[in-house]
Amino acid sequence: MNDVSQWNVLIVDDEPDNVGVVEYVFRFYNARVRTASTGSRCLELLQEELPTVLLLDIQMPSLSGEDVLKLIRENPAWKHLKVIALTAHAMEGDRERFLAAGFDGYIPKPVSPVTLVKDVQSVVEPVLI
Repeated sequence: MNDVSQWNVLIVDDEPDNVGVVEYVFRFYNARVRTASTGSRCLELLQEELPTVLLLDIQMPSLSGEDVLKLIRENPAWKHLKVIALTAHAMEGDRERFLAAGFDGYIPKPVSPVTLVKDVQSVVEPVLI
């Protein structure tokens, strides 16, 4: 799966500028990208097709990223999906908190377009030692 052009990436964030940057980077690598601006829409898209990876904002109206993650982990068809917290929560201890909550990875905002794909690859394709 090293070929990012074979990936199906789902980006969920209620802030269009954040979505735009992440979407642009993955489209540059020819990945298939879908977006949602709400947790509810994310769940609808998951019913249609599972992505390679889900980049999920934490602070969204009505259904937070943590609420969405809980529903994903409770669903047998989705529970193994790689879900990365994409969040403005970037204080000391936040990374550990989100990983403990069940996220597979953590990327603080603002994202670095230069390292974004590598950061996501480290979660999707961890190096075996």
